[in-house]
Amino acid sequence: MFYSKFFKKAAGVLLVCVFMSCSADEAYEDIPADSLFPLEIPANFPSIKQDISNNMPTQNGVALGRKLFYDPRLSRNNTISCAFCHEQQSAFTHHGHDLSHGIDNLTGTRNAPSVQNMIFQTEYFYDGASNSIQMLSIVPIHNPVEMDENFPAIIAKLKQDPTYVKMFQSAFSNGEVSSANMLNALAQFMTIMISADSKYDKYVRNEPGGDFTNQELQGLALFENNCASCHATDIFTDNSFRNNGLPPNPKLDDLGREHVTGFPEDRYKFKVPSLRNVALTAPYMHDGRFGSLQSVLNFYTDGVQNTPNLDPFIQQHQKLGIPLTAEEKEALIAFLKTLTDEAFITNPLFYHKT
Repeated sequence: MFYSKFFKKAAGVLLVCVFMSCSADEAYEDIPADSLFPLEIPANFPSIKQDISNNMPTQNGVALGRKLFYDPRLSRNNTISCAFCHEQQSAFTHHGHDLSHGIDNLTGTRNAPSVQNMIFQTEYFYDGASNSIQMLSIVPIHNPVEMDENFPAIIAKLKQDPTYVKMFQSAFSNGEVSSANMLNALAQFMTIMISADSKYDKYVRNEPGGDFTNQELQGLALFENNCASCHATDIFTDNSFRNNGLPPNPKLDDLGREHVTGFPEDRYKFKVPSLRNVALTAPYMHDGRFGSLQSVLNFYTDGVQNTPNLDPFIQQHQKLGIPLTAEEKEALIAFLKTLTDEAFITNPLFYHKT
């Protein structure tokens, strides 16, 4: 089983700390700075899409990145951390919030995407505003309704903390508390956040616990025939941007990918999200308008709106959308629930105790 092997290798230092009554973040003092984190790529996954050769995750870099991910000092008023909108128990999404809430209780314009399997993706955010795992944290940090902070101010705060000073020294050869090293540490932490131990994974890898029910098998067949062209590979996204016929939200006027490219043909195109742990990440769509998987499927059968750049895959049938009976919808939902990875949402490697 992938995660059992992954956990045994990667969590050794963490387990030692538990027995010695120390925190995972204190382990850096006894680990060589160049001690690589034992990253293992699942056998059923596609190739890595991010170049991490210049920022390979180390034990100390991951520990630093985890601490930073949970630290509200990365925001202007020290109240909003990355984890505020990306909660582990919800596959690192902002569960229950249609639009993410940020600093000063301001409301954003999009639903918070999940943070998982990031090195297998080519672009990030619903409009692809970043294509680098090392640079993507800049976007929420600078966003005025998310964290609204700047790097000089963050670095000044971190330099006042002796623990951070030691951790930066242990994680990077130059030992600097700098914005570059901060971004690299966050990237290293996100690099190891791999979700690959769901019932589906066990099914495709022929492992114990991977036996599908007849309904789940029916759902898998329906998925492969109707959804897998966009939600491709075992990452469940082809990393593309598509207009799926969702009626524009008049309150938000979100142009989607056009915000980044400037091309009118990209209007209302949004990134195809991964469906990993999708049963845990409600609400759905870029603006969180649907509160259940049933509502999503109802949209695809009866709510698709025709536009000049509507994705061709939504136009393959006599009626726009995807024809599904009530029974088929139930089967699809049963299959989607097999993508839930309990090991991922409970893994202590991804949790920081403040």
